Amino acid sequence: MTLRCLLVDFNSYFASVEQQLCPELRGRPVGVVPMLADTTCCIAASYEAKAFGVKTGTQVAEARRLCPGIVFVVARHAEYVQIHHRAVAVVDTIAPVEQALSIDEMACSLPMGWTSRERATQLALRLKTALREALGECLRVSVGIAPNVFLAKQASNLQKPDGLVVLDSTDLPGPLLRMQLTDLTGINVRMLARLQAQGIHSVEHLWRARREQLRVVWGGMAGEAFYDRLHGLASGVQAANPRRSLGHSHVLPPEMRSAEGALAVLDRLTQKAAMRLRREHLLAGAMTVMLKLTRRHGERLRPERGARFAPTADTRALLHTLRELWPGMVPAGWAPMKVAMLLHDLRQPGQTSASLFEGDVPGSAAEQAALWSAVDALNVRYGRHTIYCGSGHQGREEAPMRIAFNHIPDLETEG
Repeated sequence: MTLRCLLVDFNSYFASVEQQLCPELRGRPVGVVPMLADTTCCIAASYEAKAFGVKTGTQVAEARRLCPGIVFVVARHAEYVQIHHRAVAVVDTIAPVEQALSIDEMACSLPMGWTSRERATQLALRLKTALREALGECLRVSVGIAPNVFLAKQASNLQKPDGLVVLDSTDLPGPLLRMQLTDLTGINVRMLARLQAQGIHSVEHLWRARREQLRVVWGGMAGEAFYDRLHGLASGVQAANPRRSLGHSHVLPPEMRSAEGALAVLDRLTQKAAMRLRREHLLAGAMTVMLKLTRRHGERLRPERGARFAPTADTRALLHTLRELWPGMVPAGWAPMKVAMLLHDLRQPGQTSASLFEGDVPGSAAEQAALWSAVDALNVRYGRHTIYCGSGHQGREEAPMRIAFNHIPDLETEG
C-alpha cells in the first residue's frame, strides 16, 4: 500500500480561531455557541474546556456546571470561512489540495517523490510550520498520512492536538484497534447496531470480517467499498460525490416561536436556498419541510411534509410550494422551536426537459432566469436583502450564515 493521501484536520477549529483572534481567550476554556442563552448548546469547545468534559453538543448550563470558568463566545461563521480559505491556499503551496472535506479538514494528494514514510513526514512538518506562520500559534492541526482519505482521517484522529501519524501496510491494523467502532468515519449508532447484529463488536472484529459479510451489513456494494477503504485497497483521494440535496435549518428565537414566525423564517431559508441553487447551477425537483414543535409538559412533535415538482431554481416557484405544504403544520397549542427545509432531486439544467406547462408567454423561462440572475447580482454587489420577495420580510434578519458539517458557505450568497 503506497502512501498517497495527506489529511489536514484543524483541532477545535471554531474555538481555536476565536483564541487566535482574541488573545485574552488564549489558555482559557472557551465554548462557541450560536447565541448567548442557557438553553442552547456548544457548537465547539477549546481543548481547555474539553479537559473538563465540555464537548460539541454540551448544553450551556451543563458546560457552566462542568467548567465554572468557561467563557462563551457567539460564533462568527464568516471569520471561520475566511480563515479556511487562507488555510487552503497555504496548504496548496506545499501539497495539492484535492478536496475540502469540511470547514476544518482538507485532503491532499502526496506529490510524486514524496510517498515514502520519511519524505511524507517531512512534508507534513513543513506544512505545519507554514500554517503556524501564516495563521497563528493557536491554529494547530493534526495530520494523517495513509494510502487513502479514510485511513488518513483515522490517522489524524489518533493523536490530538497537533499530531502527526502515518499508517501504511506495516502499521495496520495495530493503531486502529484502540479505537471504538463509532470512532471510525461512516459508522453511526444505527450502523453500529447492524454490525453488532452480525457479531462485529470491535474494530478487531471489523478488520477480520470478510468483504461479503460487510456487504450484508451495509446492504450492498457500500460494504465492499468500506472493506477496501479500511484495508487500504482503495487508494488516493476519491472524487467527491455529486450534491444530492441542499437546505437550511434554524433554531427559532423566542419572539419567532409562532406559526407566523416559523413560516417567515422558512420563507427566508427558501430564498437563501434558491440563490444557492442558481449559484451552483442546479435545479431542484422536490422540497421537504420539517419542524420541531413543543408544548406544555415537554411534549414534542416533528411534523414533516414534502412535494415534488418540475425541476426549478425559481424563487417564486419554490415559495409557492412552501405555502402549499404549510397549512396545518403547526397545530393549535404547539410552539415551533426549529424549522428546516431541504431541496432534493437535484440535477444540472441540461439533465431535464422543459415543462410543457410553463405558460403562454414565449421565452418566459429564459426571462425568469434572467430576472433571478439580476436579483442575485444585485444582492452580491450591494448586500443581502437589497432585493428579496416581500413574503419573507418578517424573517429577513433571521437564519444568518451557518457552517454545516460538509458545507462551506459562500460568503457572497450566504453572508
